[in-house]
Amino acid sequence: MSQNVLPQITELLASKGYAVSEGGPGALRIRDTDSHLSIAAVLEGDIVFFSMTCATVPTSAVTPAILRKMLDSNNGISTSHFQVFEAGDSTVISLNNFCKLQEMGADDEDDILSCISFLLADVLNARDLLASDLA
Repeated sequence: MSQNVLPQITELLASKGYAVSEGGPGALRIRDTDSHLSIAAVLEGDIVFFSMTCATVPTSAVTPAILRKMLDSNNGISTSHFQVFEAGDSTVISLNNFCKLQEMGADDEDDILSCISFLLADVLNARDLLASDLA
């Protein structure tokens, strides 16, 4: 897949009511206009990776109990996966999802929209899941 797919993805998302802007080479910033939540998308080869920040917290707030909640198979986060990384004095907890593109046909369009929809739902659940521990 070439970078020529990004304009098609932008057009698809804009037609579904998302605000989309370039986020650098091979990258898009996607904003859900209802919730105002933002998603980063990066195209690498034929895979689109989606990422969304759940929380940015002091590193000391990321305890073994929180990590167990994130890894628990019954935590209610069924389609996305957590990633934890340090950013200066803080730790960022993000949720991530991806889809593999084939020909940028109707199936790919459905996969892209599904990934974004699942990620938006999962991040709301994740924030609820972690809220009491990160407060």
